[in-house]
Amino acid sequence: MDWIGFCYAAAIIFGGFMGYKRKGSVISLMAGLVFGGLSAYGAYNFSNNPKDVLVSLASYGLLAVIMGIRYKKSGKLMPAGIMTGLSLLMVFRLLLLTMV
Repeated sequence: MDWIGFCYAAAIIFGGFMGYKRKGSVISLMAGLVFGGLSAYGAYNFSNNPKDVLVSLASYGLLAVIMGIRYKKSGKLMPAGIMTGLSLLMVFRLLLLTMV
């Protein structure tokens, strides 16, 4: 069971909810639900077949790029910088796990 992947998905969903609650950002809520759902689905797939990393890798990578661009524009560590770092760590984790 890919508990780290499921925790990452929960963190994305929670972050989207907090963006909506604090700033009223519907975009944050929708992005959190979409990317969190894709990440949870990817973690489920990875749990059943360790070679099935396409959905996870795509969602982690795309979120890393999007949040990296936001971090570069805003310079704010929270939330864009932290999510960029976490997403990159998840990409590297998946790549390492598939190589072994």
